[in-house]
Amino acid sequence: MWRSVELRMRGRIRIGAWRPFTARQVLAPPTGFVWAATARFAGLPVTGFDRLTGGTGQMRWKLLGLLPVLTATGADVTRSAAGRLAGEGLCWLPTGYPDVAWSAGDDPDTVTATYRIGHRYAGDDRTASEVAHLRIGPDGGLRELVLQRWGDPGGRPAGRYPFGVAVEAERTWQGVTVPSIVRAGWDRGTDRQAEGEFFRAEITDVTFR
Repeated sequence: MWRSVELRMRGRIRIGAWRPFTARQVLAPPTGFVWAATARFAGLPVTGFDRLTGGTGQMRWKLLGLLPVLTATGADVTRSAAGRLAGEGLCWLPTGYPDVAWSAGDDPDTVTATYRIGHRYAGDDRTASEVAHLRIGPDGGLRELVLQRWGDPGGRPAGRYPFGVAVEAERTWQGVTVPSIVRAGWDRGTDRQAEGEFFRAEITDVTFR
């Protein structure tokens, strides 16, 4: 059973305006992830990473590899990264969650996945969990994933807000079919969904390990 997956991707990310990016990501749920990317701002490269390793979340980005653009860490960053790990792990490596609890969703085409993260990423809260709702298509493929992810979208107070991934296409690598074209953002399923979307990507290669 595979315990990690490496993704290579390209797409556009909205940081003010929509900007092109390329990235490589390693997902190893429930341990963590590293997403390393290069985006373009007025033609200039901004490189950096988002990570969840050793129980700590961090973001660090630099213009031209030298000038700091963003550095963030702390409890809120870690909890947000834990939600990201849960959602992306379920999309691209569901076998990496041996202790996930599956249950029927509210609608016939949905299922719910509950992963108890305990105090690993939530301080002393040993009951903490990430709960994701997955919508499945008639062919059995994943169409959408939504969870209440920790964050502060748009400068709102830190807390849990709807976050979702829409799957527009799938491809098969090493005999496993996974999402290959996705859109993601905050406020999924609300009237703020369009303004909350900030990520559009095509997965160009997948390697399971």
